[in-house]
Amino acid sequence: MQKNLRQSALARGHLFWARGPDNAGYYNSRSHETGFFCDGGDYDSYYGRFFLNWYSGILIDHVDQVLSLATLAFDGAAIVVKIPSIYWWHRTASHAAELTAGFYNPTNRDGYSPVFRMLKKHSIILKVVCYGPEFTVQENDEAFADPEGLTWQVMNAAWDHGLSVSVESALPCLDVDMYSRILDTAKPRNDPDRHHLSFFAYRQRTPFLLQRDVCFSELETFVKCMHGEATQNFVD
Repeated sequence: MQKNLRQSALARGHLFWARGPDNAGYYNSRSHETGFFCDGGDYDSYYGRFFLNWYSGILIDHVDQVLSLATLAFDGAAIVVKIPSIYWWHRTASHAAELTAGFYNPTNRDGYSPVFRMLKKHSIILKVVCYGPEFTVQENDEAFADPEGLTWQVMNAAWDHGLSVSVESALPCLDVDMYSRILDTAKPRNDPDRHHLSFFAYRQRTPFLLQRDVCFSELETFVKCMHGEATQNFVD
């Protein structure tokens, strides 16, 4: 990677850019504590944009190569790629966690479209994690997390690129509020393009399903709604 970075910097005519940022903090640093990820930080400088574009690009190229081999090895089989939900620091300008993971997705740039263009080339099914009400934006959230906002950005970008999208529940579904949230994600209301999920991975503890006091009628209605056999507003 260092050789590739050096070649890219040389091609731009700035060989001194052939380095990683030296002011990005460490594992537990907050965005505002670093010179690179803070508001107005170096992530949005000429060097920062060069480095982040290179970093994201080299990871996308790596996944492209892996998927090329995978499609040959599993000829005819559908391949599902689970996209990580890196939602902490999503309510800051830099989106430091996403940048660190290789998603060049600050507030002034769509960092998921380049990824999804590559995935579309391999006819990938995208899997997204859906979070419940306990993960909604909190006023005193020190991590400035926004899982719901990130989920919608990812899903809309994937649909815009013609990808099939699936969802997995992050936690066991225990109440109608979670069922309702999943339904709204699976079949967005008033969507003129009528987008919908390809499938849903229901994450649940086996002992929970065996308990006699579980309200199976709600689960049954939820399944029917997912299949279009019942109205979507069953919990209103």
